[in-house]
Amino acid sequence: MSKYKTKYACQECGYETPKWLGKCPGCGSWNTMVEEVVAKTGAGGRERQSLSKQTAQPITEVKSEDEPRLNTRMNELNRVLGGGLVPGSLILVGGDPGIGKSTLLLQTSFALAGQGYKVLYVSGEESAKQIKLRAERLGLETPEMFVVSETDLTLIEEQIEQIEPAVLIVDSIQTVYHPAITSAAGSVAQVREATAHLMRIAKGKGIATFIVGHVTKEGAIAGPRMLEHMVDAVLYFEGERHNTFRILRAVKNRFGSTNEMGIFEMKEKGLEEVSNPSEIFLAERPVGVAGSTVVASMEGTRPVLVELQALVSPTSFVTPRRMATGVDHQRVAMIMAVLEKRVGLMLQNQDAYVNVAGGVRLDEPAVDLAIAVSIASSFREQATLPHDVVIGEVGLTGEVRGVSRIEQRIREAQKLGFKRVVIPEKNVRGLDVPVGIEVVGVRNIEEALREVLRG
Repeated sequence: MSKYKTKYACQECGYETPKWLGKCPGCGSWNTMVEEVVAKTGAGGRERQSLSKQTAQPITEVKSEDEPRLNTRMNELNRVLGGGLVPGSLILVGGDPGIGKSTLLLQTSFALAGQGYKVLYVSGEESAKQIKLRAERLGLETPEMFVVSETDLTLIEEQIEQIEPAVLIVDSIQTVYHPAITSAAGSVAQVREATAHLMRIAKGKGIATFIVGHVTKEGAIAGPRMLEHMVDAVLYFEGERHNTFRILRAVKNRFGSTNEMGIFEMKEKGLEEVSNPSEIFLAERPVGVAGSTVVASMEGTRPVLVELQALVSPTSFVTPRRMATGVDHQRVAMIMAVLEKRVGLMLQNQDAYVNVAGGVRLDEPAVDLAIAVSIASSFREQATLPHDVVIGEVGLTGEVRGVSRIEQRIREAQKLGFKRVVIPEKNVRGLDVPVGIEVVGVRNIEEALREVLRG
């Protein structure tokens, strides 16, 4: 009998089947089933692999020690990671091609190596000379930084045993292959096995490991979704190619919050941190134009002031268009229904376009009132006051509900020179108002529009 058998695995979700299918039953993708050859193993044929030699013990006897995190010398990255790099953690970094993933990790590598930590940078896409040229362009150099161009996982493990690094970077996981797996590099089986092998190395030796993952056309990490379940943290590096700003956000983090956001600016000498993103997002804000409103949104523990823009114009279609960039379009449709029912704005024959300037995505309900004010401002052709900030959640009955962390939002508005903040009336009670800024509480959306649109 043959020692091998074949199976078909979906390259999008990892679904396995013994025969080929045109459409994957798991994710519904077409023509993603690829044949893979696997070796048959007996009942005891598979080698046992363990992360530790410890035996089970009561949780009351387990000693919890606060292991110090590694400082990456990049405050934005430290914030997203939850305060620094945890030894033994496995972190997946994804993003569009050319967005700056390798540059970010190269700068992080040299920052850690400059503190005396040994860093091993494994590249399967670039040669050591190419990495050296990029490091010279960025003005980076230190002897604690080790570079190797390799794709064989067993040879990479030999380098790890020889160098004993504190930090390992693999760029990218789709180029690494395990010689015991007969599938091609980048296939579901190879990506899954390579990640599992790196996870065992990271946990067993306490090596903080970054792996870079490619992104599909839909914006998800290429390969099976189970890859995201295997790692400790998943970071997405986002941005527009024609824009110099990059946003790093966590969609999974076992060592910190998933709401944090780090902002960088791509320059000739590499990525530079943006310490005050509110100034960047409001730098080109027009004054005295209808449809523009400033809102204070919380990104994790950081308040960020951004500009919300709306354009409302008569439709030339039977069904009016509702388009939104940076906010949920269903939320926009709901707010427009509230404006029509509770305020009396006839928006059923109007096209509406809502945009968050700067490419930021706002998901919290505290931006509802700013969306409503922007739409009403554009519809009535009445500009909002240039020194106003609007915060609040809108309910279906037109009431304005309270939001969290209102004092931090108000302090951020005061720091940037705004004179007045319109907030829910519930948040006014017991509020410590900073000097130099006026706080106005509103109960419903009608009061807010009367207060903000005075023209």
